[in-house]
Amino acid sequence: MSAAATDAVITDAAVAELAAAGVATVYEAYGRRGLLDAEWTPLRPGLRLAGRARIARCGQGDNRAVHEVMPRLRPGEVLVLTMPEPEPVALFGDLLATQAAARGAAAVLVDAAVRDSADLARQQYGVWTRWRRARGATKDRRGSVDVPVEIGGTTVAPGDLVVLDDDGVTAVAAADVETVLDAVRQRIAKEDGLRTRWAAGEFSYDAYGMRAADEAPADGTDANDADDANDGNGPDAGPRAGVAI
Repeated sequence: MSAAATDAVITDAAVAELAAAGVATVYEAYGRRGLLDAEWTPLRPGLRLAGRARIARCGQGDNRAVHEVMPRLRPGEVLVLTMPEPEPVALFGDLLATQAAARGAAAVLVDAAVRDSADLARQQYGVWTRWRRARGATKDRRGSVDVPVEIGGTTVAPGDLVVLDDDGVTAVAAADVETVLDAVRQRIAKEDGLRTRWAAGEFSYDAYGMRAADEAPADGTDANDADDANDGNGPDAGPRAGVAI
């Protein structure tokens, strides 16, 4: 994401609004960018959280960098823990979780394993992890803190906004947050309108022009005439808008 992420101002109100919008809406509003495309397990299902990224890039199979990053963690931040190659080694457990709670973490994202899962699930913040595994990490390699990392095909820089919920995790470059927030508001308003139409009995199959296309003459005459009814949120809306489900 943004190399100058830590210089951008992100308000608490913006963080709360994007958290409430959720991962899918933020990802779609961002032009289907920013998804940390991996299988994540939230230890407390049902949470929607967001915060600026505080990053530790650990040595392979080692969690020394997690200890180093703890004094830098600020209230409301998302602690992002990763290493060169994801593997089911526990980078984070009960004792580190206690430190994260004392520092006011909003959430912890572990691109590896956690252990003491039941204890972690009782924390006030949320924990998302790739694996739950008792296998312990070493503490021999310093690693790096406050550096950009790539997770699930997306580069996350320190200070970028990370959004987490039951659908997964997505990130927004700090410099793009205000633009994305406006796009999120527009998307929510559009989806509210569509929800009202669907509840009244209208079908997306018709509104998006799919029926007209499917029932068009074989020569294709007028096959796309009904696309004008898709209200900017159908198949022709492009990848930035996506299709409202």
